[in-house]
Amino acid sequence: MGKILRVDLSERKIRVESLTDDVVQKFVGGCGLGTKILYEETSAATNPLGPENLLILATGPVTGTKMFSSDRFDAVSKSPLTGIYAESSAGGYFGGKFKRCGYDAMAVTGKAASPVYISIDNDDVEIKDASSLWGKDTFETNDILKKELGQSVRIAAIGQAGENLVKVSNIVTDGYHGRVLGRCGFGAVMGSKNLKAIAVNGSKKVEVSDEEGLKKLLKKYAQGMREGTKAMREGGTSVGLDFCEEIGNLPIKNWYQGIWPEGARKLTGMTIVKEILVDRYHCGRCVINCGRVVHAVGGSYDGKRIAGPEYETLAMMGANCLIDDLRTIVKANELCNRHGLDTISTGGVIGFAMEAYDRGLITKSDTDGIELTWGNGSALIEMIEHIVLRKGFGRVLGEGVRKAAEEIGGVEFALEVKGLEPPGHDPRARFTQALGFATSNRGACHLAGFTMDFEEGSVIEDLGSPGLPNRFNTEGKGENVSRMQNLMCMFDSLVCCKFNLFGGITVNPLIQFLNSVTGWDIDHSEFFKIGDRIFNLKRLYNVRLGISRKDDMLPPRLLTHHRGGGTNELPLLNIMLSDYYLYRGWDEFGIPTRERLRELGLEHYLP
Repeated sequence: MGKILRVDLSERKIRVESLTDDVVQKFVGGCGLGTKILYEETSAATNPLGPENLLILATGPVTGTKMFSSDRFDAVSKSPLTGIYAESSAGGYFGGKFKRCGYDAMAVTGKAASPVYISIDNDDVEIKDASSLWGKDTFETNDILKKELGQSVRIAAIGQAGENLVKVSNIVTDGYHGRVLGRCGFGAVMGSKNLKAIAVNGSKKVEVSDEEGLKKLLKKYAQGMREGTKAMREGGTSVGLDFCEEIGNLPIKNWYQGIWPEGARKLTGMTIVKEILVDRYHCGRCVINCGRVVHAVGGSYDGKRIAGPEYETLAMMGANCLIDDLRTIVKANELCNRHGLDTISTGGVIGFAMEAYDRGLITKSDTDGIELTWGNGSALIEMIEHIVLRKGFGRVLGEGVRKAAEEIGGVEFALEVKGLEPPGHDPRARFTQALGFATSNRGACHLAGFTMDFEEGSVIEDLGSPGLPNRFNTEGKGENVSRMQNLMCMFDSLVCCKFNLFGGITVNPLIQFLNSVTGWDIDHSEFFKIGDRIFNLKRLYNVRLGISRKDDMLPPRLLTHHRGGGTNELPLLNIMLSDYYLYRGWDEFGIPTRERLRELGLEHYLP
């Protein structure tokens, strides 16, 4: 029997709620459990920045165990950026420490009268004053709380961006190493509650049903994990950035330009290794070591060992803005991690602003004197600082691309899906990606379907879906994307890293790990049914908010503009959507049918 920690900041009340086996078997944990809580305890009228909104942090059955890359956790809420379902996942060590406190999830509601942080030390849970922390960046907050509570504590904190309710703000864990709940504006949700940080320090053993069986599985798959992730261990998540440029997958110049080979080579993972890499680091229980350690550039943290930029940051703040100076991106990444900004959305909205500036929709008089010209690295740095403080034009951009376009114009080149800026993977390069972006429940997301590396040549044999030999065909895309989305729901509910796929932890191994930890005996069919159930409940949450086929769309540029380079194709989205809805058991408007909901055991959630 699991536990949910309930914290009401308005009333300053803390209680523990039992988690029944039935709920766990239906929704597992992580995003599955979080979605159930969110659906049942919020409504269409819930204000994302109101005290009634929930901030849910959830671990899964494998969190805190010896399973590969399993010290992760998920966050679920209603997004202040998009106004719909929000989820994000973070690595590092926070998730494992929280699980070892004895809790499976935490649901925070209300708003504190003044800044606070929550301290969780095994069974000892306190709401503590954080007035002295308010205004501090995430690095400072991490250092101060570790000095106060002990070096073994792990911190999830917001910076000034979250305090200022910037819609593209995030939550940062592990301080300088910067493992983040990046998407959907979770920093603003915390800030709206006057919640500066959450500190966890669990030391309890996470019990598993079959310890010996788990050890055997770890031994069985250890070599595959080491060999299959070798390239990422060596070059980090950006090891293939130049390849992404070659095939048309890299967003360039606000998703307009097709080729940028010299710039891409300056930002790729192996260039980082040669020019600025100091060390590598890994999340809890991980053998991949995809994290980069570099030295901070300039300012009060000059020379400090910090997290280096990931692929998404290099793509969205580099290629998307035509900035090819690696050290500028390092500085931009540091600022975002320090102050708590999502590098994807921030890079997306600044790229949009650069195009608006280039087209004459805005001038220096609008942008606080900042010359938002393509490739201007100093402008990138300055505008990040303005966004953090909601200063001048930074206030406009901090609302995200959709709201910015409504205010200054340029809707035709505003890149967003359901209000969320897309990550650095172009849907024109792979049609499964186009369908996945359009149907992801939180808005444009490569991780909700994770099809990008499994479309050409890299088929997951135990997925139960046919291989897709042509990335530009429409045939079979509906089934493939649906099944990958269901699989990703399971990764995010167990909760473990999706990079395990590269090491051979595909469907059947994942089922084996789940059964060994829980004592269940689920098969391939039941495994996917659970993932399907979770995905559909997320969809139902959005349906309640008015989401339908009209919203399962891509931005005009991605459907009408031939970018050239590695791809000159345009996704035939409507054809794929119809195929996708049919496979999912949804009607032509993208609404789950009553029959399908009954099959999934979701009849109590019928709209």
